[in-house]
Amino acid sequence: MKPPRRRKFLRWLPGLAGAPLAVGTAGAADHAAGLAAGRAAGPAPAGAGGGPAQPGEPVAWPTVRLLDGQPMGAAEVAGRALVVVFFTTTCPFCRRHNRHLQRLYAEAPPGLTVLGVARETDAARVRRHAAAEGYRFPITLEAEPLAAALSRRRLVPLTVTVARDGTLRQVIPGEMSEEDMLSLARLAAG
Repeated sequence: MKPPRRRKFLRWLPGLAGAPLAVGTAGAADHAAGLAAGRAAGPAPAGAGGGPAQPGEPVAWPTVRLLDGQPMGAAEVAGRALVVVFFTTTCPFCRRHNRHLQRLYAEAPPGLTVLGVARETDAARVRRHAAAEGYRFPITLEAEPLAAALSRRRLVPLTVTVARDGTLRQVIPGEMSEEDMLSLARLAAG
């Protein structure tokens, strides 16, 4: 019997909605493979049920409720650059990644919004996790509407950037270095 195949820096966890949820670090080969797979599948129509926006296309931003009860919809993000990170509380890569996200949030220039998207259903657990880790950036549990607008990839952490004009810039799979995360502040300038 053959031993199971192992992927470096990647393990599969049971997904929250029945699909596998990948957890890992971003590597150039993984990133290139993901981009190539997306190109091979062809572009999907953006927004409103047609699939997530593709790079350069406008994002149909849904209204989601943050953990503090505030809504974040199209009006709240209009004219702002966005850094959105999908994560789970049990992912060690997400924990390190979100420490960098917290620093970006703390140092964010005007015009940049940071949002954490917990792929979780237990708000109390996410609140405890955020408090224990020192996260102050806004967090929502409403991952599905954001995934429908931004990316259907189930890898965590998954960082998505949106330009100030509302178009999708990048979908970055896996853990980012602190330097790379902080470089996303340049989105606010353009």
